[in-house]
Amino acid sequence: MASAPSSAKSAPASAKSSVHLPDTARELVKILVTGPFGVGKTTLIDSVSEIRPLHTEEQLTEASVAVDDLAGVREKTTTTVAIDFGRISLKGGAVLYLFGTPGQERFRALWDDIAYGALGALVLVDTRRIDESFDALGLVEESGLPYAVALNTFPDSRSYTEEQLRCSLDLDADTPMVICDARDTHSSVDALLALVQHLIDRTVPEPR
Repeated sequence: MASAPSSAKSAPASAKSSVHLPDTARELVKILVTGPFGVGKTTLIDSVSEIRPLHTEEQLTEASVAVDDLAGVREKTTTTVAIDFGRISLKGGAVLYLFGTPGQERFRALWDDIAYGALGALVLVDTRRIDESFDALGLVEESGLPYAVALNTFPDSRSYTEEQLRCSLDLDADTPMVICDARDTHSSVDALLALVQHLIDRTVPEPR
């Protein structure tokens, strides 16, 4: 890939028609979509996938009360227990395979298997619960995967400056950080494109 296509050039996520790869497919890329419990990973994959997404969700029960913090996400009734999976084709031949990972610490053992072969990760962050993002960020950094951060917006999200957020999340200066509404297709695609461009920038050699 030489450059990341704009969101306007991406395949319409609402199509969700054939499960077969488009004839234009030239490069297949595995991407992780990760973040803490209830941050919107399933919603983002739903909003962009051109095929019917695969979900492995189960109902939250009383047994999870001690381990799943519902602060800020009281309306949540299910949780991913294995993976979410979706696919989006970008004009230019790139096809992103999206693997959503569980956000809870107890699913850490799945991480290595899910992350195997991935080229990068999109880390979703809820600014109402910034400290809950540290585990996911730690896993991504330990794996050595390049990543971008998408700040998923909620109606009661607090406003912070970019400097405050980068400091709180301890992000390197070259780590992309974008605002995202996981419910919105174009916004979610733009977040993924920020990651794709970051991957390109890291692989294209600088001119001598």
